[in-house]
Amino acid sequence: MAEVAETEGVANHEVAEQQNPFRFYTELRLVQLTGRKARTLRQLLGHLRRVPGSCIFYHTHESLLEHHFEKPVAHNDFAIWVAEALQEDALGEKLAFIDLRDFSTLRELRDAIIGIIENHMTRSSKVRPQHCPLGEEFHFCRAKSFMMPNGLVARTAEEFFKVLPSISNQSLYFHFVESRLRLGLQTNDFSVWLEGCGMPKLAQAINALNPYVRNLDELKADIVSLGQKG
Repeated sequence: MAEVAETEGVANHEVAEQQNPFRFYTELRLVQLTGRKARTLRQLLGHLRRVPGSCIFYHTHESLLEHHFEKPVAHNDFAIWVAEALQEDALGEKLAFIDLRDFSTLRELRDAIIGIIENHMTRSSKVRPQHCPLGEEFHFCRAKSFMMPNGLVARTAEEFFKVLPSISNQSLYFHFVESRLRLGLQTNDFSVWLEGCGMPKLAQAINALNPYVRNLDELKADIVSLGQKG
């Protein structure tokens, strides 16, 4: 990583350059059924322990991309199914408010979901297990991603913020949301590169944006605004 510069800001963008330019990527996603399904919490828990990490990511993050124009709500597929199909409102609420920013790996996220369900089942051990109605089973899916450059390249921070408004939401999702777990760090591709440009404060400000309370259009606008302020 390049040495951190002492000053930063819009006036410094033209000199904030590192050897490796930022190459914007986008991705195409193919959603696949895994063949695993659950009608009870115990079945859901058993599958959660065995499905690949891509299933965990899909069911906790995919709605951000599918509904990029809507204001996000604090829930994921597991929370929705538990509350609606099993009528387990208390458990659904706990799963809904898992803060995805607390996790840097899918293993940590999986363990947190499993722990919440196990604790609920322990406290409810004397209650008859609830089965969902036929046709409302939880079907585990996974998404296979195909990454490719979109032809947009930035060699300086100034160029980066000029290009950013034109990238697709798929590209934004890949670099800002998916990258946090892909990198195994609590950061994103944009902040890593900007810090390498010698702009750590701007990188930290961008990384502090919560993608789970904004739609993708709002997230992009907020990142651009921070870049303009320097």
